[in-house]
Amino acid sequence: MAARLTRCLLLLLLPALLTGCNAVVMAPSGDIAVQQRDLIVISTVLMLLIVVPVMVMTGVFAWRYRASNTKAKHTPDWHHSTQLELLIWAAPLLIVIALGAVTWIATHTLDPFRKLGRIDAMRPLPADIKPLKVQVVALDWKWLFFYPDYGIASVNELAAPVDVPIEFEITSSTVMNSFFIPALAGQIYAMPGMQTKLHAIINKAGDYEGFSANYSGAGFSHMRFRFAALDGAGFDRWVADVRAKPEALTREAYQALEKPSEREPVRHYGSTMAGLYDAILNLCVEPTKMCMRDMMRIDAKGGLGLNNVYNVARLTYDQPRQPGRGAYEDSYVLALCQISPDQLQATRSDAPRYSPLR
Repeated sequence: MAARLTRCLLLLLLPALLTGCNAVVMAPSGDIAVQQRDLIVISTVLMLLIVVPVMVMTGVFAWRYRASNTKAKHTPDWHHSTQLELLIWAAPLLIVIALGAVTWIATHTLDPFRKLGRIDAMRPLPADIKPLKVQVVALDWKWLFFYPDYGIASVNELAAPVDVPIEFEITSSTVMNSFFIPALAGQIYAMPGMQTKLHAIINKAGDYEGFSANYSGAGFSHMRFRFAALDGAGFDRWVADVRAKPEALTREAYQALEKPSEREPVRHYGSTMAGLYDAILNLCVEPTKMCMRDMMRIDAKGGLGLNNVYNVARLTYDQPRQPGRGAYEDSYVLALCQISPDQLQATRSDAPRYSPLR
């Protein structure tokens, strides 16, 4: 009896323990996250319309037709009921149709590439408002944020004004990652050589947490950053403080920052190298590498032909670099020539044996 009472008390304590959880996904501060929360709630309620009756009826049937209940009606020859079949199939079908309609609408409305049309449910977006542009780079294991309109950058700290649309451009330096601020919007993947986008807005001032939602190696657990939602004046002060920092994010500074590190402290750069984010996106921060956009432009025009196989082979991204070796020497293959049969025979008999390939 005492053991049973103890178990009952422990079960009653579970809801109290759950109150300590940070349910930010269900209590967000940004309009996009609020709409996503509503989608979760609506979908859950629709599914519970089927799940709850099934669970209740399972218990009712088990109790009513238990072995000790001799008063229960026993009909071993019963096998079909048209009314019951209609109920069993019609109710789930209607729920699936409703879920499909809600999901289809939300998929288009909450498309992360779609620009915002409102500040929140009660306020439309003014036509003259200028969005804040932020370029995000997932590094190992930290986050780098560019503010192209201000010429500044920060590590592991993101700031934005309240009620102002934010246009994120997101990429990664090495492996696939996932950018996630639960209070702001859903997670968006970050992939090297590719750019994804996210349009979002924060409606309440405060400090929020952002983190990596996709495993990316040893330092993944500590790949977190601070998201500061500020009023207009507070954001202007933050920008001024960052601009006052003497550190500049140059190509060399980025290459040092790109090296894997854990628990990286917040760092600000008062200026950034022009075009650095574009070079990161196109995998050509290293001077010896051809930018991906240039390769695609060449491919779109039909390629360089057989003559240039040598020219582009040494630009392979997975090719290891020799320590201490800088840029390649300026040498190019302009044409491939075909020798005559006589020259070929002379080469076979008289010329020294060697391979032109190394």
